[in-house]
Amino acid sequence: QVQLVESGGGLVQAGGSLRLSCAASGTIFSINTMGWYRQAPGKQRELVASITSGGMPEYVDSVKDRFTISRDNAKNTVALQMNSLKPEDTAVYYCNANLRTTSRWWSTLDAWGQGTLVTVSS
Repeated sequence: QVQLVESGGGLVQAGGSLRLSCAASGTIFSINTMGWYRQAPGKQRELVASITSGGMPEYVDSVKDRFTISRDNAKNTVALQMNSLKPEDTAVYYCNANLRTTSRWWSTLDAWGQGTLVTVSS
């Protein structure tokens, strides 16, 4: 069993900042890529940012230069620092981890957090 627990969502005014955190726990052998997705009302879930086990980040164009993803491999955590927030960033944000529960390749799975709501008011 693997759990991803997120924290840090909330209400913020446009131009403000929030920091999301996610901790993975349970039967984990290794974690490959970790990332943050978001889903706004009436829209599909989209990848916001991801980071490899080696620390290489990627961002969707709409958040580049505003969001920063980071991870702590020793603690199995990933964070998303969100600055200069805009109303269009309003969404439920989900933590994701591509991981293995054993050394066997077939134990690879995608784990998801329960989601945390970020609301940016104009």
